[in-house]
Parts: sequence; C-alpha cells; structure tokens
Amino acid sequence: MRLLICLLAGTAVLGAADLRLGIVGTDTSHAVAFTSLLNDPNNKDHLPGARVVAAYKGGSPDVKESRERVDKFADELRGKYGVEIVPDITTLLTKVDAVLLESVDGRPHLAQFREIAKGRKPVFIDKPLASTLADAREIARIGRANNIKWFSSSSLRFSEGLPALRLPGLNGAIAWGPSPFEEHHQLDLSWYGIHTVELLYALLGTGCEEVTRTVTPDADVITGRWKDGRLGTVRLHRPYSAFGATAFSPKTIQSSGKELYTGYKGLVEEILKFFQGGKSPVDENETMEIFAFMDAAQRSKESGGVPVKLR
Repeated sequence: MRLLICLLAGTAVLGAADLRLGIVGTDTSHAVAFTSLLNDPNNKDHLPGARVVAAYKGGSPDVKESRERVDKFADELRGKYGVEIVPDITTLLTKVDAVLLESVDGRPHLAQFREIAKGRKPVFIDKPLASTLADAREIARIGRANNIKWFSSSSLRFSEGLPALRLPGLNGAIAWGPSPFEEHHQLDLSWYGIHTVELLYALLGTGCEEVTRTVTPDADVITGRWKDGRLGTVRLHRPYSAFGATAFSPKTIQSSGKELYTGYKGLVEEILKFFQGGKSPVDENETMEIFAFMDAAQRSKESGGVPVKLR
C-alpha cells in the first residue's frame, strides 16, 4: 500500500540505504525545491540517495515572507511529497539522519540550531546562517563544542557559470545581484545581499581586512580590500536584478555574461555528499569571514561610508 501511495504521489520510495532528511522551517521555497529534487523521481534533476521524510514548520509571525508562506509550503510538502509534518524539533530528530535548517528568517537559526545540536546529526544551514555576526559565531561555537558537522552556503557558490571566472592569477572581482532589505535583520545584507557577497568570496576566498560601503536608495557599492592587495566589490540593486560577476587577472578580464543563478541542483548535490560523510564544501572560517564582511559593511554604512576594519 505504501509503495502504491508513493508512486501515485510521484515520490521516491525510501530505500534501505537512503538517508532520511528532516526540514526545520517550511517558510521558504527552498524547502519545496530541495524536496522536489530528492523525493520526486520524475524531476529531471532528481538526486537519489536521500529523501525528506519529516518537517517542522517553524515560522516568524512578524516577517511577511514567513507568515504568508509557512503553512502553504508545509501543505505542499505533506500533500505532494509525502513529508510528515511534526510538532517540534525534538520529534523531528527521532525520525531523521540529517537536518536541513531552512527557516527563511535568520534570527531563530541560533535557537533552532541549539535544539538540533542535541541530536548530534549533520546539518545544512540555509542562508542566512544568522542575522548577526555574534549569532553566527555562537552557532560555530556550539558546533565545535558538540562535534556537530555543519555548513552553510548560498546556491550561487555552486553556479554552473562560476568555474569560468576562476582565472589564473585572479587579483580582483566585482559581483552584482539583488538586495531587498527585511526590517528585522540587524545585518541588512544577511537577508538577501549575502548571495552576492558569497559570490565574491567564492572567487576571492578569505583575507579581506577592510570594507567601505556607499549607499543610495536603489543600490549599494561595497568594496573590500584584501591583505594581499586584491580588491573585491559587491554591487547590490533594489529591489531585484540578475546575479553576475566579472573577474580580473593581470592579462584577462572575464565576465559571466549571463545570469549566474542556475538552480539548486549543485548545492543539493554538495549537501548530499556532506551528509554521506564527505568534507564540508565551504570552510567554516570563510563562512565566518563572510559575516564579518557584512558586519563591517553595516558599520561603514552607519558611519557615513568610512572604511571599517573587519572584526
């Protein structure tokens, strides 16, 4: 009977070797998109080896993007993909091998990660990792203290167009993308600008020591100076725009030339490798520096655009 129900629903039957995954936070389209890739064998980009089996809705009543979608996406997960909706994180942990922390609001991530850490299971934390640098560092501390494997990343890091921009002798880059704000996030870039910041770091890596930010109603320009003299710039547009980047080397300038958002398959592939015992595709130190970069950008903005050192 279970096999028939799953086939009629268009979802994969959980095999003996498949990982059981749980979602915390059904208030983002990522929860449905990731589940479609994993649970639906008819999805052209279907990824075998794991299946989402349970989800805890969570939700933030004071954030419109959460409040208006949390029940809708939970109903879709249950009705279309056969995901069990559970009442709390404690119950979720009894049913899964690994956790996707998907809550669209970065503020509850620290409290939710504390609960998840009690299960000692590997975790992927979707953007934004947190809403402040302090919360991001506390998540990292809890992970180390409890020997929890975790990583966080934007899907833009695994864009199909990014490898062509990794030039020999790369000495600078400009990345651009959308950056609507959400009033409750103390680091305003953590809500959406983090995607473009992550693009820049995917090209330049760590080592930024100073940030300067210029702000207008429709755009931000944030320039980072790396310790080795490289310059990295993030240009953000409001409310929305495409994602792109240009890379510089002594002899070559290479632009993406097209939209760098290419879907979630690359990210979910990396999550599966990680959950199956692989190494984190994003070093924790880089994730922490991304938040230090956004924190410095916030302080530069609040100080009228003066250069600010990373903490």
